[in-house]
Amino acid sequence: MTVTENTRPSQTLNAVDRKDARDRGGDRQPMLIARELKKHFPITGGVLNRTIGHVRAVDGVSFTVMKGETLGVVGESGCGKSTLARLLMHLIVPDSGDLIFDGDAVGENDGLSVRDMRRLMQMVFQDSYSSLNPRMPVEDSISYGKKVHGASEQEAKEAARELLTKVGLDPNLFGPRYPHELSGGQKQRVNIARALVLEPRVVILDEAVSALDKSVEAQVLNLLRYLKQHFNLTYVFISHDLNVVQYVSDRVLVMYLGEVVEIGPVDEIYARPKHPYTQALLASRLSMDPDDRIEEPPLVGDPPNPINPPSGCRFRTRCKFAEKICEIERPVLGEWLSSEAHVTACHMFVPRSGHSMANEAGKPEAAATVPAAAMAGED
Repeated sequence: MTVTENTRPSQTLNAVDRKDARDRGGDRQPMLIARELKKHFPITGGVLNRTIGHVRAVDGVSFTVMKGETLGVVGESGCGKSTLARLLMHLIVPDSGDLIFDGDAVGENDGLSVRDMRRLMQMVFQDSYSSLNPRMPVEDSISYGKKVHGASEQEAKEAARELLTKVGLDPNLFGPRYPHELSGGQKQRVNIARALVLEPRVVILDEAVSALDKSVEAQVLNLLRYLKQHFNLTYVFISHDLNVVQYVSDRVLVMYLGEVVEIGPVDEIYARPKHPYTQALLASRLSMDPDDRIEEPPLVGDPPNPINPPSGCRFRTRCKFAEKICEIERPVLGEWLSSEAHVTACHMFVPRSGHSMANEAGKPEAAATVPAAAMAGED
């Protein structure tokens, strides 16, 4: 039987041992810790081509990813999601900040080298076609990374063929093909197989399914869930599609203009979002009920210029509840205590912050969830 995109991965393959021999810190040690990651891209101009400003793409981002979980990252276009993914992979060198992988500092003399980190953390990009070398057969594209890291030709080929089977593609049929001979879904399956050939522990998925048709997208999402369980993986899943993020994620991180504004368990954030920006994002989802129409936009206006962002809270220029304290003082993301913690960078949730809606307990005086209609701008 010919294996097609509709063929499910083989369920007879042996499951990977849940106790990873590469685990250094134990179950309670976070897989990934990012501390105050920053990346400002310089802008040059003038006769001497001097630096005249900076684009603050990622500005002090901190978060933690636990072992075996899927962290969803959402936000508007231009908020820094893809730049953050590249900073985690060190495809772009951060200006400052620390990255800790399973207890080892990345890039430090007494820690984990970037090369070794990349063996343990791989990435799947959005554009499945541009991610593949058009002059290399599928099997060679998958096996190339393993050969670069010291594997023999035969060992790399065997690993490539096994992974093609795991992602639902017949290695005899698809291995000799070139990227232009594959559909979009098949190319993305090849990219997933290539990311897994080095046996990573973390996979970063940057808009990995956004370019696919909905039917193919559902197949790839189910494949990703299967592979996560089979290989005992940890995912960082970046997407614009809030419904997809809700489906695959354990926790969600919300970004706005280069900063984290909210992070918490997926069910908690989707049921009780705290930050006004998160509430506006969730309110913008289309309903399947034709009678449930959105009469007013949940959020109006464009994000501020990342070259010169607003002082204090960066969302204050679009927020219905902005007050003087929001202009003066930058809200701090709450302290992360456990995987169940739900924290937000909003003065309304900081006790004695000076915001009129904050109280001693750190909850707004009004309802915990601000009505979506209230986020709309003035007529």
